Amino acid sequence: MREARASEVAGAFAAQPETKTATGFASGFTIVSGEGAAYWSGRSYAALSRAGFMRNPVAYRAMRMIAEAAAAVPWLAYEGGSEVADHPALALISRPNGRQGGPDFFEALYGHLLLSGNAYVEPLLIGGTLRELHLLRPDRVSVVEGRDGWVTGYDYRAGGVTRRLAADGDGIMLLHLKLFHPLDDHCGFPPIGAAGAALDLHNAAASWNKALLDNSARPSGALVYQPKDGGNLSADQYERLKDELEAGYSGAVNAGRPLLLEGGLDWKSMGLSPKDMDFIEAKNGAARDIALAFGVPPMLIGIPGDNTYANYQEANRAFYRLTVLPLISRTAASFSAWLSDAYGGGLRLEPDLDRIAGLSAEREALWARVGAATFLSDDEKREAVGY
Repeated sequence: MREARASEVAGAFAAQPETKTATGFASGFTIVSGEGAAYWSGRSYAALSRAGFMRNPVAYRAMRMIAEAAAAVPWLAYEGGSEVADHPALALISRPNGRQGGPDFFEALYGHLLLSGNAYVEPLLIGGTLRELHLLRPDRVSVVEGRDGWVTGYDYRAGGVTRRLAADGDGIMLLHLKLFHPLDDHCGFPPIGAAGAALDLHNAAASWNKALLDNSARPSGALVYQPKDGGNLSADQYERLKDELEAGYSGAVNAGRPLLLEGGLDWKSMGLSPKDMDFIEAKNGAARDIALAFGVPPMLIGIPGDNTYANYQEANRAFYRLTVLPLISRTAASFSAWLSDAYGGGLRLEPDLDRIAGLSAEREALWARVGAATFLSDDEKREAVGY
């Protein structure tokens, strides 16, 4: 019997709720605002999508930069050593299906890789001819593993219906793109997964800052009652005091409002100030870790304190060379081998480096060096620059 295994890596750490306690002493009582345990968001595709792409501005911008830059690079088709400008694979890539153009299709594909480490492309054949390409959402796909441990198929769940897609067979089958995962034989590991702790820290810093403003921009503390003659407040007095604090001194509209205390009451701040917490640096450090996991120079996102590159142009060139081009090249290699089954021959797809604005300076330098090489013929020079 075949055993289905989910393709996403899910996990969450349980959170302990925030508690407020009232402790009585012989000389009075104290209202203490306590802190809960650290909470880590889940690592499933849906959890990372919500906490990262849909909630965190750094992760959102990093993923959009990579996906948009990679999707905007046109591809060239070769058969053997010759370029084929009108190859049908290029027409298919430029218009994969009736609802998506080439940039839209590949932006979604790269987004799936960055968020889940996996991307699934389903071919549509009509009369034995490849007509369209469609993306399957990674969290709806499960890998079907045989008794020998090899993948035998994929289950796709949508609309309450599950379809079984074979992994091997005659003709072109489902294409599974994945990033390296050290602990999974069949599924990939997403870059955003490695930035999970930094992602939660950055989101928590934003939530903490918002809550601080909502609570009069004042850290939590303790209201201490210490009458001279001893004793405690009655239950009615205790509840009235809590209600007055909530109604009269919490919220942004009450920011800076003086605290009116009756006899025997004293306010003791028990929280760390933003300066003590090094709040800004901690948030920027988390942002740098998120950008680092994606391979985007922090300078390009506007994160302060990063002087790795001398200028913006150098950072942008490194972004293309170290992040965008490797992603495109591995995708092009997979599509080349995959589409060769449909079109036959030794199809090879490669990115058109001459049309990447971020690498224009490098291409100009290459052209100048090759043009100055008098020992090369014109045909050799054309081959040296990729023609």
